[in-house]
Amino acid sequence: MTNSDPVEGGYSQVGDEQLDEVQAIDPALHNDVLTMCEFIFTDPQRAQFMSTAIRTDQGIRLRLPVPGRHPYKVFWSSDGPRIEAVFPHP
Repeated sequence: MTNSDPVEGGYSQVGDEQLDEVQAIDPALHNDVLTMCEFIFTDPQRAQFMSTAIRTDQGIRLRLPVPGRHPYKVFWSSDGPRIEAVFPHP
C-alpha cells in the first residue's frame, strides 16, 4: 500500500465491501486495486481515457483494468469520481 490514503468518500458501499473482501483474500491484489483507485482519484481524465464505458441500470460506468491482475477491474463513475465496484470481469 502507498503512504497516501485515497480520497475519502469516493467509494460506494458495494465498492467498499468488495475492497474489504479482496483485502481478506489477497492483500497484494488489494494493494494493486488501491493503486488504481488512487490513480482514478488523482488523474480522472487520464483514467477515463484508459477505461472502457459500459451501460448499467445505474447509468454509465467506466471499467479500468488492474494491470497484471486480469480479469480484475475497477468500475467507477466520473461523478466525484467514485469507485462503484471491484471484481473479476472479462
